[in-house]
Amino acid sequence: MLATQTLDGLIIKDPQLHNGRPVVAGTGNTVRAIAIMYKQGYSPEEISGELPLNLVQVYAALTYYHLHTEEIEADILADSEESLIQTHSQNING
Repeated sequence: MLATQTLDGLIIKDPQLHNGRPVVAGTGNTVRAIAIMYKQGYSPEEISGELPLNLVQVYAALTYYHLHTEEIEADILADSEESLIQTHSQNING
């Protein structure tokens, strides 16, 4: 599968980067990570201040998130469940 570009090339999906998760082009920042920060109450300006992104990149990621909410939320949930399983496994086996 080839990399795809969306939102005028600002967001890319490449199976070789972050397991195919959408990322801000030219950075290692996933849309998922930006969406998590946004859901935690960070404003776009605060996200831009915390990450090496400009506001255009942050808004592109948030636009992608709002257009693909189900996809991103499923990814966040799957990652949370995996983390929870690993934590409990370590507690049981540790």
